[in-house]
Amino acid sequence: MLKAGFVLDGKYRILSVIGQGGMSTVYLAVHERLKQKWAVKEISMEYCENYEMISRKLIVEADILKRLDHPGLPKIVDIIEKKDAIWMVMEFIEGKTLKEILNERGRIEEKEILIWGKQLCEVLSYLHSKKPSIIYRDLKPENIILKKTGRLVLIDFGTAREYCYKNTACDAMYLGTKGYAAPEQYGGMGQTDARTDIYCLGVTLYSLLTGYNPEKPPYKIYPEKYWGEHISLEMKSLLLKCIQSEPEKRYQNCRELAYALSQIDYKKQKEKENERRKIIKFLIFMMVGQLSLMFCIGCKKVSFCYKEEAVVRYINAAEKSEDKKEASQYYKLALELIPEEKLIYQSMVKYFIRLNHFQIEDAVILLDLINSVCEEGAVIEVFQKHNALGYAEFSYALGLGYFYDMGNITGKGASEKWFCEAIDTMTSQDENEAFGKQKRKRAGLYAKIANYYNTFLLNGTDQSGERGTGDFMDFYKTLHSLNQFEVTQKSTKSDLAAAYLISREITIEIMNYAEQFLKDSSINKKMLNKELEKIGFEKYEISNYALKGKECIHNLGYWSGIPYLGFGLGASSYFEGTRFSNEKNLEEYQKKPYVPFMMREDYTVLSEKDEIEEFMFLGLRKRAGISEREFKERFRVGLKDIYGKVIAKYEEMDLLEWTADGKMLRLTDAGIDVSDYIFCDFML
Repeated sequence: MLKAGFVLDGKYRILSVIGQGGMSTVYLAVHERLKQKWAVKEISMEYCENYEMISRKLIVEADILKRLDHPGLPKIVDIIEKKDAIWMVMEFIEGKTLKEILNERGRIEEKEILIWGKQLCEVLSYLHSKKPSIIYRDLKPENIILKKTGRLVLIDFGTAREYCYKNTACDAMYLGTKGYAAPEQYGGMGQTDARTDIYCLGVTLYSLLTGYNPEKPPYKIYPEKYWGEHISLEMKSLLLKCIQSEPEKRYQNCRELAYALSQIDYKKQKEKENERRKIIKFLIFMMVGQLSLMFCIGCKKVSFCYKEEAVVRYINAAEKSEDKKEASQYYKLALELIPEEKLIYQSMVKYFIRLNHFQIEDAVILLDLINSVCEEGAVIEVFQKHNALGYAEFSYALGLGYFYDMGNITGKGASEKWFCEAIDTMTSQDENEAFGKQKRKRAGLYAKIANYYNTFLLNGTDQSGERGTGDFMDFYKTLHSLNQFEVTQKSTKSDLAAAYLISREITIEIMNYAEQFLKDSSINKKMLNKELEKIGFEKYEISNYALKGKECIHNLGYWSGIPYLGFGLGASSYFEGTRFSNEKNLEEYQKKPYVPFMMREDYTVLSEKDEIEEFMFLGLRKRAGISEREFKERFRVGLKDIYGKVIAKYEEMDLLEWTADGKMLRLTDAGIDVSDYIFCDFML
């Protein structure tokens, strides 16, 4: 076991033990240079009887985690192997396990469980969507951490496995935690798959809701009558379906389970009654209207007018409703009347797809609505048959919803189908109408980007874990094509919105994959800079871009040596030639009187030499560079009097240059690439 203060691999200083089990020890460590905290998981031959097998499991866990990217999963940053031990360095998740929270509270309220359940469904659905699927197999409160942000994170992938589609045999051995494990995890009872995780999730939610620990003898789930009246009948029914011994009787995937969770109405009885009354009143109103129109029977025009009026009323009622379940009922009634009416689909997009709030449960409800059946068949097929242009517009809007508003890798992958639907439905005539050629081209490019996510980010990599540079080159070309759409004075609001989304996409993708782009010899930094410049981003510092007027004021001030004061716990300041910070310990901070100078610690008084050095290497970070006049005014000596030889040296190497007016000294594009090397020469 490592002791506090020990530096692992010359980089990670051990602070304390934060977790210990039969197979491993987890430490809290800090990176010596970066000062960032990490969690270090250790398997040691000294304390592990089956070291060889367990160490292999840790390597498998690391191999799984390094290929994953989801906010509900920890990130792995390093693997350190030695003869008698192995360590995995991963993201340190600050928070409490659900087991700790359960011990504190006794049981968890259903309202909170609904939120947690949907989050866990999202994480598991992401794992199951990988090719091959990843089956977690050890879901329990102890392996789930609740962050301060309210986000759940799934930890400990020691028992996870990649699902083998070709193998229909049983799993060879028991893996998981007794009490939480599904019957098929005990060996000889079938192969584990996504439904195994649904069983474990069901038991986990049961434990959190009831306070019963299935991990303790008699290792079983008590009958429903002992669960308590605080759990709704809907929730009880959901849990019972999750924990069926036969996988075929459970929810078949996490999408189904997430949808079931979203449908549970946990509101007070009074609120339910009010909802019923609203629906009854509306139905009575519609029945009266229908009876009054029976006098006009035989007049088809009047009948259709009635349907149109009814559809408008249903749409308005849906849009006013704050309850998604209630809104979906109104939309379903509208679709049954006129399934080809474009206004219904536009309203559903507006209601369910909201900026950054389009969740899996919203998608499930929306897809359930458009696949519902009317007299002519599935409403979406009727819509496509009778209103092709409206269907294309709806498909394009749904594609954008998945691509941007859901926004994660899964959402972007799911958007491909709908962009392709938009393209395939449009005719040459449609291109000259409302939909437009530009929108059709954009749909094609978005489909290419979505296909990239499906092909490489969702479905995997080669054996080395790396994707070929050619793949990124194709991706870059698509982004470049997307960046050809220009905004003019004649641009519509729709065009402006599209331009904003495009600029957002290009910025995100270049930020995420700049390193991979640059691995291809045909792509260079100048090309990436041009793509960002097209959408208005300027490089104002060696590693920062911003829209004009949106630069970080604090950073510019810091690089220019402007004094600033920080207030509050641990806040840093630079004032009157001194750098200092406030007390970092909350308890100590609270004990001190609220007098600014008594809160301060870590004083560093800068000498003139220090200030000159900082002026140079901080100022040269700015793309604008440093002012010769400002240097002389501040330090009463000429810039070239101190650094003349250094400046001349790097001017000759085309790494430093003066602006056209000769007032500012700045790094060249080539100089930015070796800026750390240049800064060293400005140290006195």
